[in-house]
Amino acid sequence: MNSSRSAVLRWQFDLVWSLFEYHLERLETADFLWEPADLCWTLRQDGAGVWVPDWADTEPDPIPVPTIAWISWHIGWWWTVTIDHLRQQPAHDRSEIVWPGPGPAVAEWLSELRTQWVRVLDRIDDTGLDAKATFPWPDADKSVAHTIAWVNAELMKNVAEIGQLRLLRVALGVGGSPSIQPSHGGPE
Repeated sequence: MNSSRSAVLRWQFDLVWSLFEYHLERLETADFLWEPADLCWTLRQDGAGVWVPDWADTEPDPIPVPTIAWISWHIGWWWTVTIDHLRQQPAHDRSEIVWPGPGPAVAEWLSELRTQWVRVLDRIDDTGLDAKATFPWPDADKSVAHTIAWVNAELMKNVAEIGQLRLLRVALGVGGSPSIQPSHGGPE
C-alpha cells in the first residue's frame, strides 16, 4: 500500500472527483442558470455572446447565492490559476477564464481541467510537496502540499454546493421536474 503524502492527496482528489461526477452526469442544461434566490450571482452573456460572471472585488454583505453556472465558472477559474502556478507558468487573469455556457460543455471543460490536474499531481513527489507555494498564499509560509490540500477542499465545497442546488431544484419541481412531497410520518 502506497501511503506517501502525494499518494494520499491523489486518493483524496480522486474521491472528491468521483463525488463530483455523480452530479455532473445528472445536470440538465436548465440547472446551470436557475436562480434559487433574488440575491444571486450567475453568468450573463455580453454583447459578443461571451459568458461573464457576476463579480465584486470585495465580498458583498449579504453574500449572493451562486448559481451552478457561477460555481462551475469559479471552479474553472481557481483551478486554471492553480495549475498555472504549479506548472510555473504565468497565471491566467480572471477575465481570461471563459465559461463554455450551460450544458454538457461544462462537464467537458471541467473534465479537461481534471486531466491537467492529474498530470500535475502525477509529477509531484513528496520532495515537491515541500516546495514553497506561490498560490493561493504567495506571502504565507505554505507548501505545495498545502495548495493541493486546498484544491481538494475547495473542490469538495463546490461539489457540495452544486449538488445541493441540483437537488433543491428537483425537490422544488422547478423546470418540469416532479416535486418530491415530504413524508412526515404523522396523521394527516
